[in-house]
Amino acid sequence: MIATAIKRDLSSRIGLPKVITSEAQNERYTAALLDLERRDFLTADEKNLAEVLTLLIEAYEARRYPIRDASPIEVLRTLIEANDLRQKDLASIFGSESVVSEVLSGKRPLNKHHIENLSRRFKVSPELFFEI
Repeated sequence: MIATAIKRDLSSRIGLPKVITSEAQNERYTAALLDLERRDFLTADEKNLAEVLTLLIEAYEARRYPIRDASPIEVLRTLIEANDLRQKDLASIFGSESVVSEVLSGKRPLNKHHIENLSRRFKVSPELFFEI
């Protein structure tokens, strides 16, 4: 009885799941998915519905809000800003402030030594500093 009421509630809000074509539909599907995730117990049908909603939402958002890959220098600039650092704070990694400046301006590439030290300093994967 309760499962039937839950299905009726979800189907009245989102209908039969299909490819998302609007922001309003995406919001309805997201709300329905959040509702499912808040429950302590899901039936097999509800788990399947949650999986389908997740795939539909991810596909829509990947199309609607694509995220471009960041260059290694953009990553480094973001890490510097996020950690409230200045170029001189990285001089020990690069050897001098002028090398930091050259790297950040694109005049000099990051080398293996820089990448190893940056990944250690910021506790991130060295892969973040490789050109894609």
